[in-house]
Amino acid sequence: MTHVLPATTNSSSLPVVLVPTPPRATEPHALPTTLAVLHVVNGEHFSGAERVQSHLGRRLPEYQVRADFACVKPGLFADVLDGQQGELGIGYRLPMRNRFDLRVALRLCKLVRQEGYDLLHAHTPRTALLASVASRLSGIPWVYHVHSPAARDSARQFVNRLNATIEWAALRGCAHLITVSNSLREDTLQNGWSENRVTVVHNGVPGIRPSRSRTPVMGGRWTLGMVALMRPRKGLEIAIEAISHLKNTGHDVHLRCIGPFETEAYKASIDAKIEQLGVNDRIEFTGFAKDVPQALASLDAMVLPSLYGEGLPMVVLEAMAAALPVIATRVEGTPEAIRHGTEGLLAEPQCSLSLAEQITALVDGVYDWQTLAEAAHQRHAVSFSDHAMAEGTAEVYRRVLG
Repeated sequence: MTHVLPATTNSSSLPVVLVPTPPRATEPHALPTTLAVLHVVNGEHFSGAERVQSHLGRRLPEYQVRADFACVKPGLFADVLDGQQGELGIGYRLPMRNRFDLRVALRLCKLVRQEGYDLLHAHTPRTALLASVASRLSGIPWVYHVHSPAARDSARQFVNRLNATIEWAALRGCAHLITVSNSLREDTLQNGWSENRVTVVHNGVPGIRPSRSRTPVMGGRWTLGMVALMRPRKGLEIAIEAISHLKNTGHDVHLRCIGPFETEAYKASIDAKIEQLGVNDRIEFTGFAKDVPQALASLDAMVLPSLYGEGLPMVVLEAMAAALPVIATRVEGTPEAIRHGTEGLLAEPQCSLSLAEQITALVDGVYDWQTLAEAAHQRHAVSFSDHAMAEGTAEVYRRVLG
């Protein structure tokens, strides 16, 4: 359940003097058996980063870590916390009026002291700024989870620059960085971070493999799925153009888009493109899916034509766990999970012809569907489980504290 904390009630007519709490002296033998960590998250959507957070919430207690959540842009993820009946830990709603509303840092500090948290864990540039201030005031350290490169996270260049600047300023007080891929770790090292303060903890998902009623066959109808928060950097336009190419070459390939649109304006542009290319009969939209593994079970392959800005896409890992071949682009951390021709196929980013060629290779039987599916399932079990992610994260916490 999420809790709405009361706003700070200091009178505006009186000066407020902030006195930081001295940092705690931490000895290895003094570490508590169970650590208490407060994740500071946006909480607006329920896409890749929020899936990481939810899986950590479920699994960290197995590694003696209590994980709770403070949502500063309460939305879909905060609603999920409301309905999870304690499965993910306690959730708090601390809404910010804008991205520079540092009063929320005071409320975080109060929460840390009241509930006895040992560590703060931030996940976005916005929450990094809050965690940085709350850490100084409360005297507890904080870590930062790099899910994607802030400087190229969206198509809005001004917002990218602003977020990258906020992140850079906030991270000066950060104890340790967790990156979800080796490519993001290299980014942080190039930005001046020392190797011993950056740890790669690959994203992980539960090993859910739903039963399938059928497998695709050459010459038959294929349904590809794209699971994402639909926004420009996910490359939905590229996928639609690839479907148009396949229609023109006589392939019976359809695209099912699973997930909400980020904005109505972007949805309108996609609708116009579908109309322009004449592929209305090949594209369907199903909206947000609460049960992603079950949605994947009705697909013949998963496609993710990201243009840029990926850390390590959760939906790629979920497809691997479900034994579903993936056709994705060579962007950021995606090739760390999918090896071309082994667990799936990789196309060049921003090239619909390249994507269409890889889809054609799969549906025409150049690559065996069953072989790709089983290899993907095995690679997930070995390298990308939610247990491995939680264990690696807990190790970082204990290293920082002890």
